[in-house]
Amino acid sequence: MDCDIKSRDLAAEGKQRIDWADRFMPVLRLIRERFEKDRPLEGIRAAACLHVTTETANLMRALKAGGAEVVLCASNPLSTQDDVAASLVVHDEIPVFAINGEDTETYYQHIDAAINSGPMITMDDGADLVSRLHGEDMNPAFVENVFAGTEETTTGVIRLKSMANEGVLKYPIIAVNDAKTKHFFDNRYGTGQSTLDGIIRATNVLIAGSTVVVAGYGWCGRGFANRARGLGANVIVTEVDALNALEAVMDGFRVLPMPKAVTEADVVVTITGDIHVLRREHFEAMKDGALICNSGHFNVEINIEDLEELSIEKNVVRNYVEEYTLKDGRKLHLLGEGRLINLASAEGHPASVMDMSFANQALSLEYITQNHQSLENNVYDVPASIDDEVARLKLAALGVDIDALTEEQEKYLNSWEMGT
Repeated sequence: MDCDIKSRDLAAEGKQRIDWADRFMPVLRLIRERFEKDRPLEGIRAAACLHVTTETANLMRALKAGGAEVVLCASNPLSTQDDVAASLVVHDEIPVFAINGEDTETYYQHIDAAINSGPMITMDDGADLVSRLHGEDMNPAFVENVFAGTEETTTGVIRLKSMANEGVLKYPIIAVNDAKTKHFFDNRYGTGQSTLDGIIRATNVLIAGSTVVVAGYGWCGRGFANRARGLGANVIVTEVDALNALEAVMDGFRVLPMPKAVTEADVVVTITGDIHVLRREHFEAMKDGALICNSGHFNVEINIEDLEELSIEKNVVRNYVEEYTLKDGRKLHLLGEGRLINLASAEGHPASVMDMSFANQALSLEYITQNHQSLENNVYDVPASIDDEVARLKLAALGVDIDALTEEQEKYLNSWEMGT
């Protein structure tokens, strides 16, 4: 099998960890069991550019059970779990092109390898695969063979909607990120917990009593802000959106402009999806010893070039911690090279929350296999029926029952005459 991984010798450890994650993914497991019987993806070739983690491995297993031929590459150079990649190759015979710590050239070579498999469906986390397919130097035959795709994360959806608005998107995309059972839970609880996990694993700092600044109060930002507050941090939010800022205030957080916020910060976390959220003027205002990290998809939110220009020395003081000594003697600490800290120094989101995200992925692939001919080259929401099904299955897995409307209540809610 054509693949590029660190070592096949890691496969046994990887399988053990994949099986552990599977225990906490009951919804995806139910879908896999149905897929094994119905084979709804028979004959489909899918290329997936996702974080190569134990949870992703279980998604790949489910798709293969449904009949799909799947090729996997990494959506981030530092997020690959090498033992998981090995297990997928050795035990599941799924081609993987991903090595933790790969350089930029290798990263794109791996994406090209996935494209060379001739996919009919793409699965993306950040839209790097889609943008590569649409590149001027790409053989047009590859993109012509693709009839639809999915996108996992906020940043990717933003990029793809921009492509659709400019009329350059060449096939329809299902925005899995925008499903309620994805971003309300994965973005909020998953990002919140895993970002703190990454910071603590990298530094072993005490969060309680520290001042934590979070840039961005979208679903990821508010998840992190609430988890940090739960551990005893004094949380400050920075925002550019008036509505989000107002929500943060009403949720009990201080809201300050970034230049003021960083003067108090022990930890600064960017979760915006935008470029250069932290830059020269912010580094110049930070106090000695501040920790700086990013939990947005790309490593562009922190202007590392500015930080290096302000510094006279850089040292690796712990795994995933680079200490920059500024010209005035202050020391700032950059975590995880400015990449996704929850995947650079930790394991990403817990399996139980990725269960819903990847259930949406699997069911969306089934949906576009059956319905792609009726879709235009645009970005679509996950069908409400899929969102509802994922929520129902998750509640059932948790052993939670809910009420049902009576006929009288249904009639009342659907009537305009029964106002009193």
